[in-house]
Amino acid sequence: MKNQFSSVRDVLKSDEDGGVFRVHGWIYRTRSSGSIVFAVIRDSTGIIQCTVKKSGVPEEDFRSAERALVESSVEVEGVLKKDRRAPGGYELVARSFSVVSYADPFPITENQSEPFLLDNRHLWIRSREQAAIMKVKETVLQASREWFAASGFYEVTPPILTTNACEGGTTLFQLKYFDQNAYLSQSAQMYLEALSFTLERVFALTPSFRAEKSRTPRHLTEYWHLEGEEAWVRNEGNMEIQEELVSHIVQSVLTRRREELEFLKRDTAELALVSPPFERITYSKAIDILKGRGRNAEWGEDFGTEEERIITEGKDRPVFVTNFPKEVKAFYMKEDEEDPRTYRCADLIAPHGFGELIGGSERETDVRKMMERMEQQSIPLEPYRWYLDLRRFGSVPHSGFGMGVERVVRWICGLEHIRDAVPFPRTPSRIYP
Repeated sequence: MKNQFSSVRDVLKSDEDGGVFRVHGWIYRTRSSGSIVFAVIRDSTGIIQCTVKKSGVPEEDFRSAERALVESSVEVEGVLKKDRRAPGGYELVARSFSVVSYADPFPITENQSEPFLLDNRHLWIRSREQAAIMKVKETVLQASREWFAASGFYEVTPPILTTNACEGGTTLFQLKYFDQNAYLSQSAQMYLEALSFTLERVFALTPSFRAEKSRTPRHLTEYWHLEGEEAWVRNEGNMEIQEELVSHIVQSVLTRRREELEFLKRDTAELALVSPPFERITYSKAIDILKGRGRNAEWGEDFGTEEERIITEGKDRPVFVTNFPKEVKAFYMKEDEEDPRTYRCADLIAPHGFGELIGGSERETDVRKMMERMEQQSIPLEPYRWYLDLRRFGSVPHSGFGMGVERVVRWICGLEHIRDAVPFPRTPSRIYP
């Protein structure tokens, strides 16, 4: 007999017909046929059917099994038997069954509405679907750190509280910081630029906050932001870094989380095609594509969800759109000398309507140009003086990017809505639970 508890995954992988195992977890499903209770037990690794026979366990254990409802926590010891009808091809025939904590009737049943599931998110995250997504997300983060470390990047810890905007003052969450105003960070970019002049290649994983009243399947007001910044790197090199990072993430998920992707019914053959190089098209070319497909697209307008879907139509991997007009991008980007209407920047867009995954650019190094743009856009200089100092004291060509982690998870998992890529989504209409 095994004295230690085994994970469900290890029990099923043991292939030890007749072996004795102990598992603990929560009741995922249960039904009774008089003298037998069939309880499917879940833990973090999977599910296994436990058969509790009245004749095979102490009377008190059988009564406990009959009484225990879904989500009751239990400990079971039993003999592993092959059964092709059971989940995973095995069942555990109980020799003992004890309830750690009896659950009340579980409020979540089949065919619940989306608002109800969001109101009960603290319980819904126990679902197998949510567990699979969270495991994929964990691998996305782990693979990102692996790639950055192998590529000479240092992980750093920029602040979340700031006195200046990065992506636009209209989407800031303002708060009182003692006797002055402060904001929740929209991006760590500016602080990463400062750190890149010390460590050259840096990255950070931080929460970012956008007070956008966007009710779309790809927007959150709080999300996890993976950002990199690199000294001595221009825009083309910046794109190469992004495509290598994204490809490594996707291939790592395919290797380590294929079971979860298949459970989510994701087409893994399509993901297997994701490898460098990614196609690059200019913004102007994208406008031509849109017009050629009947869209009323004008040069100087930003792209929405439908435009991004059309631009990537027929593609099997993400596409870079480069050289956006200055009007739709931030003041800190580097002007393209070959087309001064545009910046040396790129958005990485996923196919099939999943939209922008990454925004990146080469950064402007001319402090005078930056100040002129700030004046034109009525951006106050004072909160940015430290940022402008980076150009005054030994600036070098440098580039960076920001990746929305939940957007990448949504694309890899094939999720309909981005809120399922985060355990407790924050949107303009939801901050509970």
